[in-house]
Amino acid sequence: MARHRVVIVGSGFGGLAAAQALAGADVDVTLIDRRNHHLFQPLLYQVATASLGTAEIAWPIRHILRKRSEVTTLLATAAGVDVPGKAVVLEDGSRVGYDSLILATGARHAYFGHDDWERFAPGLKTLEDATTIRRKLLLAFEAAEREPDAEKRQALLTFVIIGAGPTGVELAGAIVELARVTLTGEFRRIRPSEARVVLIEGGQRVLANFKPELSDYTLKALRELGVMVELGEAVSAVDAHGVVYGGKRLDAETIIWAAGVQASPAARWLALEPDRAGRVKVAADLSVPGHGEIFVVGDTASITMPDGKPVPGVGDAAKQGGTHAARVIRARLAGDMTAMPFRYKHAGDLATIGKRAAVIDFGWIQLKGGIAWWAWGIAHIYFLIDTKNRLFVALNWLWIYLSGQRSARLITQGEAEAKAPVKEVTEA
Repeated sequence: MARHRVVIVGSGFGGLAAAQALAGADVDVTLIDRRNHHLFQPLLYQVATASLGTAEIAWPIRHILRKRSEVTTLLATAAGVDVPGKAVVLEDGSRVGYDSLILATGARHAYFGHDDWERFAPGLKTLEDATTIRRKLLLAFEAAEREPDAEKRQALLTFVIIGAGPTGVELAGAIVELARVTLTGEFRRIRPSEARVVLIEGGQRVLANFKPELSDYTLKALRELGVMVELGEAVSAVDAHGVVYGGKRLDAETIIWAAGVQASPAARWLALEPDRAGRVKVAADLSVPGHGEIFVVGDTASITMPDGKPVPGVGDAAKQGGTHAARVIRARLAGDMTAMPFRYKHAGDLATIGKRAAVIDFGWIQLKGGIAWWAWGIAHIYFLIDTKNRLFVALNWLWIYLSGQRSARLITQGEAEAKAPVKEVTEA
């Protein structure tokens, strides 16, 4: 008799957790992802700001699952789901049949109807995004060193971040420290410390999901670092050379988007009506209504907690969702058809502000400042996958903490951007 076939689309937190939770079950697992690595997204901003290298926060999927002979990994792009035929349709037209399907396809940036802004203001969801932003940051300083016009030089040294959630806050603090600590003394015609980092938030608070006192502390800490925080100002235009917000024009050559996310097209694949963020409205056990063999987890799923609040789009929620979907599948294979509603347990919210401060909200306790930074670091190191990465990341952070120097500052892509005709440079 053929073994039960479980197909998992996506190897992020939810997909990998599901694969790991199926270990020992009488199933054959096929894991499909268009990238060959699992990514620890909470530290992407550190790759973008030259604190860590790509290999320190990502691991080959095949290596992670190398001891699982029942798991087949496919490097491929899912293009749809044939629900009646129980098959995932790949971009090349091939099909992968399933008995149970787990969609853990994540989310991408949402530009609120202004998708044309993406080419001017990249977001931060993948390693490619992080290396693109890192290249833009480092090339901005290089271009400023060669720019004789004061206004153009100021625009090159102005870095705008749109959105003051955890990603925006963490990027802002890291860019300030890159400019004012790491690059000090390395240029001859510019002073990197004169760089402006502008954090624009349409709402009235930074870290709006945190308690007000932690939000207030973060705002104060950012401003003490030198970040220009603009609250209550919605961005109305973005182009290659700046942004417009609150009716004001700000010239800037580097703009980063951290304002919103849009779910993957999984709802369209399933011919379902999505919620406003494009997510699939799932049943209590994370299955698709009317199709109990299909589960949707992580950023792709829309589900509320018993108190009526939505399950947040964070890595831990995706992990718990992937694990739960696997448990339901295992229970059904064992003949247990009892309802198994998903119960999300919120571990807490964390955000770092530069290299010496952070805020943590565990619900029952809130931490801020230096002690929160150490707790934030320990938590992130703990959740990295292997000992080597934990050691490398810890040593990198210790070195940055003590010296301010960041080692991952090589511009290895897009060299053509740095080969523009050299302008005559005059001393200011």
